[in-house]
Amino acid sequence: MNILKYILALYLIVINITAFAMMGVDKKRAKKHEWRIPEARLFGAALLGGGPGAVLGMYFFRHKTKHWYFVVGMPLIMILNFAIIYLLAIYCFN
Repeated sequence: MNILKYILALYLIVINITAFAMMGVDKKRAKKHEWRIPEARLFGAALLGGGPGAVLGMYFFRHKTKHWYFVVGMPLIMILNFAIIYLLAIYCFN
């Protein structure tokens, strides 16, 4: 069971760094009027466990902070991520 904890921790680190970076890349592309990362992919990365990274990226890069569905949706997804991690910690990793 110990190995699963480390795999989960590594996965969460990678997905959160990815979600954070996606916000930064999309902001950079928006400034240059280049091809953008679809909003569904940004939400997808958050739903896969990258909610905290996505929220940090939103406010660090000041990206998507004027869209209500990001301002409301990303923190809700982050709370969902924390709830799932909490439940996993209690029921699976005890």
